[in-house]
Amino acid sequence: MQFHSDKKPNVIWILTDQMRASAMSFRGDENVSTPNLDNMAREGVAFINAVAGTPWCCPFRGALLTGLYPHQNGVTETPKALDPSIDTITKPFKQAGYHTAYIGKWHLDGSNNVTHYIPKDRRGGFDYFMGYENNNNQNECYVFGNDSEEPKRLDGYETDALTNMLLNHLEGHVSQDDYKPFFAVLSVQPPHDPFIAPTYTGEGVRYYHNPASIKLRPNVPPGKWSDEARIDLAGYYSMIENIDTNVGRIRMALKNLNIDRETYLIFMSDHGDCLNSHGQWNKSSPWEEAIRIPFIVCRVGTGVHQQTGERDAVINHVDIAPTTLGLCGIDIPSNMVGFDYSPLCIKKDQPEYHELTSDLPESAYLQQIPRKYHAHTANKEWRAVVTRDGFKYVCYDKQDVMLFNLNDDPYEMANLCHDTTSQPIKERLHAILQSYIQDTGDKFDLPDITLKRRNK
Repeated sequence: MQFHSDKKPNVIWILTDQMRASAMSFRGDENVSTPNLDNMAREGVAFINAVAGTPWCCPFRGALLTGLYPHQNGVTETPKALDPSIDTITKPFKQAGYHTAYIGKWHLDGSNNVTHYIPKDRRGGFDYFMGYENNNNQNECYVFGNDSEEPKRLDGYETDALTNMLLNHLEGHVSQDDYKPFFAVLSVQPPHDPFIAPTYTGEGVRYYHNPASIKLRPNVPPGKWSDEARIDLAGYYSMIENIDTNVGRIRMALKNLNIDRETYLIFMSDHGDCLNSHGQWNKSSPWEEAIRIPFIVCRVGTGVHQQTGERDAVINHVDIAPTTLGLCGIDIPSNMVGFDYSPLCIKKDQPEYHELTSDLPESAYLQQIPRKYHAHTANKEWRAVVTRDGFKYVCYDKQDVMLFNLNDDPYEMANLCHDTTSQPIKERLHAILQSYIQDTGDKFDLPDITLKRRNK
């Protein structure tokens, strides 16, 4: 098989569920070993300030596929269906001659039911689809689609089995004499709870962490909070190490198929997990542990095709589709509102390279729509901004609640929101937040933050 230098690049999204950005070796987490993700970061580009603009499953996925904010595409909560009349990223890819494939968790058809059937016209326009709506049991997962319209139980642990399915599909596709370039998505439920470690895999690897040995983040309260966090994190880190193993399998398979030099891997998650930092669990809160996600872009070969290093850009969920299309030199649909960060990844001598259309965004917009009543999360509707220069500002309805200088306080231990010496910073961020609300057509009542001094 020859290297297809005349073809546009292939792209594979690897989408995990609830993996926070810090949970990788190269990000300094001593609890976990992620050699394959670390190598991707070294050989490619790691966006170390990436955010989930809505840290909740369905809203993130809707924004990911459409390049529109949740309040613009209608997927504002979980569960919520994506209107099939709204174009997804598959349309420009297919217009450019790409084969499109989706394997794994979908969660965009308005259900949390394990047995929910996703009709063919509600699968985002993908040519090939083998997936499921939602399922929180990694050892008993069922999929359906092109290969079987009846539910088919996966053989083995979910991440391993779905990776097998992806690789088998790509091998069949690439074996064609003149195969189309492809855009493929592998979407897995881990490391979402329940935090049950995969004790064995088809590779014979055993994953285990002793809860007593887990080192907690400084913002996890002591007592029962820390005990529960260690138990869950032991499973969480084991699941991440299994994900890392499968990333390595994908990279090796692409090399064996001789398409590594023409394929971008993009690794990400739909949101993070507090895991008892600040005494909260899961997602949907504006804490760093929930909103920050891994985002790594790596063209799998020798690195001659792309830049390398870390980027401080605050890439958001609406930016991922434009950036992915930009990597392939495909025109970005005018309805997509996100920013194309691909010039930060492609080397200038590559045919797909294009100059930045404007200066890099200095901030990203975050939302929780609507109020979420889940235990141990922020039980309010909220809006927030994060900035490239290291600040975060969060408001509830008519109430300013959080202001953090993340440069000096990465674990968010000192809330500066009502510190009058921080008023100039808050006013700057408040204005940015107000602009996002107005410019995106959002509806949210910000508070009056004017300082009102009493007469002495």
